[in-house]
Amino acid sequence: MASPEYEPLLSNLYSSTSSIPHLSSDAIEELLLHQRQQITFRWWSRLFAWESRLLWLLSGSSIVVSVFNYMLSFVTLMFTGHLGALELAGASIASVGIQGLAYGIMLGMASAVQTVCGQAYGAKRYSAMGIICQRAVLLHLGAAILLSILYWFAGPVLRAMGQSDSISEQGQVFARGLIPQLYAFAVSCPLQRFLQAQNIVNPLAFMSVGVFLLHTLLTWVAVDVAGWGLLGAALTLSFSWWVLALLNAGYVAFSPRCKETWTGLSVRAFTGIWPYLRLTLASAVMLWFVFLPFGVIFFGLLILEADLAIAFHDSLEIWYSQGLVLISGLLSNPTVALDSISICMNYLNWDMQFMLGLSAAASVRVSNELGGGHPNVARLAVGVVNFTSILISTLFSAVVLICRVGLSKLFTTDSQVIDAVSNLTPLLAISVFLNGIQPILSGVAIGSGWQGVVAYVNLATYYIIGLPIGCVLGFKTSLGVAGIWWGMIIGVVLQTITLIIITAKTNWDAEVAKAVERLKNSANEENLDLVEI
Repeated sequence: MASPEYEPLLSNLYSSTSSIPHLSSDAIEELLLHQRQQITFRWWSRLFAWESRLLWLLSGSSIVVSVFNYMLSFVTLMFTGHLGALELAGASIASVGIQGLAYGIMLGMASAVQTVCGQAYGAKRYSAMGIICQRAVLLHLGAAILLSILYWFAGPVLRAMGQSDSISEQGQVFARGLIPQLYAFAVSCPLQRFLQAQNIVNPLAFMSVGVFLLHTLLTWVAVDVAGWGLLGAALTLSFSWWVLALLNAGYVAFSPRCKETWTGLSVRAFTGIWPYLRLTLASAVMLWFVFLPFGVIFFGLLILEADLAIAFHDSLEIWYSQGLVLISGLLSNPTVALDSISICMNYLNWDMQFMLGLSAAASVRVSNELGGGHPNVARLAVGVVNFTSILISTLFSAVVLICRVGLSKLFTTDSQVIDAVSNLTPLLAISVFLNGIQPILSGVAIGSGWQGVVAYVNLATYYIIGLPIGCVLGFKTSLGVAGIWWGMIIGVVLQTITLIIITAKTNWDAEVAKAVERLKNSANEENLDLVEI
């Protein structure tokens, strides 16, 4: 029998006119705490719908932005693949070895925008946000100037990585065409973080979809109609990114939603830049370390403080998949190996962009509920997001298996590459399924404040176990690219199992106490100074 104080709410839940989406986390927490034994299947289904609504409100637009921004490069590689296997190999290796490094640095620097603009927005220092954004753009443009040197000399850099002369030459052509994109990214990346800090995401989604449609048309014209080749494809990608950057800038400058946070260009952006520069460099250096040899990373993580380990956990994961592409270029038939693994990685990364949106939402939901003193609602959020992601990843895996031949034909007509991709498709399906579990658990870990633990888990499973096994299977057996991929799968499986164990053993009541303690100690005067203008 329900306790008297909960009977009205329980009656409302069982009513056909129940409006559970409007219930508060406090009410749900009380019911889960005191009436768990009396919950029926119908009641659980309504709770699932309540949590799912919050999940998709948080993740929907972010997923669209992430996926369609990534699709710009995806479409470019699709068209370059039809130029020839060598062109696809060159574009792929440049995207990973050169562009991947630049993106890592830029994204690391942009994380400072989220930190400082978030503090300014929370403190209602709205005018400071525009100045912070301008500082970020200036610093990103400075980084772009330095990185342009790397892009221009991409050929020698790729040869130093062990790639063949022919692939390195094609990679240099593609990388030089992407130099304008580097500056567009330097403008767009801080602006997007500036808008996201204000919860302005839907306009970004519309911009991303519109630019994607335009880019697809322009790339077809440049490559298939005009015949401008690899350089034309790269320059078209650069042009599309500039369209996106200008749309972002136009929205910030003229939208009424930004009238309080953007008051126009100001010389004050050049003052007080040093504290922000220190935070930006710290973020970028954390990502830069990912490009150091494995032994240096391992030794560094042992001696660094926990806060730096926290910043490593995403970087280790991202660079691991990029490193597999570079390693595949060292196999006996590098062109086919690079093409096949790059095609599969493009689909895997597309799926990852989708799941990272859910992961970010999971992180927000768990951290919000723990901070609000709702351990049972946090547990509910974990269950719903994992169930949702497993359903989606199962569907994606089935599509991969059904369309195993068609996947490669979007990129190439080379029969050797098509056969190689077809052979890798079962492994791709396994990885897609694991993508539905592992990133979500990582998001839960971030929301719970376990980033330092996850950093060490990633280091052990990816670099100490997965990477060596992949290299042995790839180079010492006849498996080749499949062997390298099996190493990745083994690493991800071990990481997933570890995260499942950590999550299953979590005492959510204790996590609430930890969250409260973190909030008490979260004041960072150095960062708060950054909003002073």
